This record gives sequence, structure tokens and C-alpha cells, in this order.
Amino acid sequence: MDKTYTLKILRGTPGNQFWEEFDCERHPQANVISSLMEIQKNPVNNKGVVTTPVVWEQGCLEEVCGSCSMLVNGKPRQACTALIEPYIKETGSTTITLAPFTKYPLIRDLCVDRTKMFDALKKVKGWISVDGTEDTGQFGPSISPEVQEAMYVLSTCMTCGCCAESCPQVNPKSEFMGPAAMSQVRYFNSNPTGKLEKSDRLRVAMGDDGIAGCGNAQNCVKVCPKNIPLTESLALIGREASKQAIKDFLGLPDEGK
Repeated sequence: MDKTYTLKILRGTPGNQFWEEFDCERHPQANVISSLMEIQKNPVNNKGVVTTPVVWEQGCLEEVCGSCSMLVNGKPRQACTALIEPYIKETGSTTITLAPFTKYPLIRDLCVDRTKMFDALKKVKGWISVDGTEDTGQFGPSISPEVQEAMYVLSTCMTCGCCAESCPQVNPKSEFMGPAAMSQVRYFNSNPTGKLEKSDRLRVAMGDDGIAGCGNAQNCVKVCPKNIPLTESLALIGREASKQAIKDFLGLPDEGK
């Protein structure tokens, strides 16, 4: 068995990207992040040339924060849970490629700017507006166990960007804000208090960058690290947006108002 493996990393800045390879020692529990940390301590490529440390993002290191998103062997995922040995066994190759996401502006090396994902959350009002002036009782509005269970899965979204990276409809020629924001519309509209702004969120989903941009490729649900039922959310928001359009056409009042 080879005692080393190679990380082939797409590095550089916008307009100046290049591949650089680094040899690392094999360890049973090594993952992509631990490998990048080893390179950071001694940034010498496999040609023996001293280079700059690789730039990437990381936070929780337990697939919760969503910051270490990158392409591992061409597929979007979280680097912190990408173990080296399974990749070697799956491909039969000791070379693993790392590259930055392509759907977001490149900063440097493996680091991209996901600001537009957070801007989309602002646009769809990804929060519950509570000013504290309304007496909701000791425990607040009741939520059935079934709704709680569905909401919990939706709440695990890390805004990692894997869904958008895999979506063919997220591209320079489309305004589609991506599956994550649409799923968050469903999440916050499911909350009893969040329903007060349900119509506002659905009107955003009816916009040019909303649900109409979804092409139903269903790539998003396949790559989501949290197994969020994104296609289910997209279908539901599509129906809800159609209902809202009819209500607006007929001049009916918004729900909860």
C-alpha cells in the first residue's frame, strides 16, 4: 500500500488559476481539512518547491457551519467530512482533486464569496419577526409534532452552497436564487408566527429570481449534506406561489392579516 496520497488543488485568484500538487502521508482517519492543515504547516509541493499555504474556509469541523464547501473529485461537499481513505478505495487512485465552487465569486484558492446566498435569505425574510409586544402565552403558539419534525429537517440548512453549485439553473444567464432560499421560505412559512409574513415571502418567490427559475433537475437533493428534501420544498413553494398569485389577482387579504 502506498504510504502517501496526493492532493491536486486548483489554486490562484480570478483569471490566474493553476493546479498544484502536494504529497501527504496516509493516516486512517485523515480528511481533507486535516490534510490541508498539514500542507499549511509545511507548504512544499511535490516538486520540492516552497509555495504559499493553501487558502480555504473552515469553522466547526463537524458539518454544521457550511463554510468548508468545495469540490472534492468534482463533486460539491463539505471538506471536513470528506475522509481520504474512502476516496482512494472508491477510485483506486491516490490522487484527490480539490477545487473551489464555480457558482460564486472566487476569492483565492478554495475560498469563494457566498454573499449572494445570504442576500437571498434577506430577500425572502429568512427570520421570524417578533417584537415582543404580543402576548403569546406561557409557551407561545403550539406546533404539532409532525410539523416540528418537518421544520427541524429544514432548519438544518447550513447555507453551504452545495445545492446551488450542483444546480444547472444557477448560472450567469439566470437570476434564480437557488434551492436553499426557496426551502427556507417553506421553513419560515411553516412557523405559526412566521405565517404572518407568508404572503410577503411568497411574493418574493414569485419574482424573476424565484421558483420559476427552478428547472427540476433535482441535483440539489442529491448533494445536500443534510439530506434536506429540497425538491419537495421547491414543489410546495411552487404550489403556494400559484395560490398567492390567484389571491393577489382576486384582491383577497393576506393570510393572518
